[in-house]
Amino acid sequence: VQLVESGGGLAQPGGSLRLSCAASGFTFSSYAMSWFRQPPGKEREFVAAISYTGASTYYADSVKGRFAISRDNAKNTLYLQMNSLKPEDTALYYCAKARGRTGAPAANAKNSDYWGQGTQVTVSS
Repeated sequence: VQLVESGGGLAQPGGSLRLSCAASGFTFSSYAMSWFRQPPGKEREFVAAISYTGASTYYADSVKGRFAISRDNAKNTLYLQMNSLKPEDTALYYCAKARGRTGAPAANAKNSDYWGQGTQVTVSS
């Protein structure tokens, strides 16, 4: 299993970034996927999750209405569209493969069995 994130970088407050996670080594379309992040000096936290079909999505309250998780099962790729970015969104962002198909359990990091290496997002003027 390999998960490779990309798309991070520096953005201004109010700006946008789109993260991608290229998956390989497993049947991507059979598993829920998630995004987590770890701000500097803080614990890892849940950001968003999506069911195996993409029909159901879940978000942390802190990003609801600003971020959108999606997936392209034909391309084995997970996305996170981040809009209206705030300085507090600064973090290392990770994608994770869930153990199951549904999105709700994927919000718990304990239900993920593989993780990418992370991509840094910095929001600053």
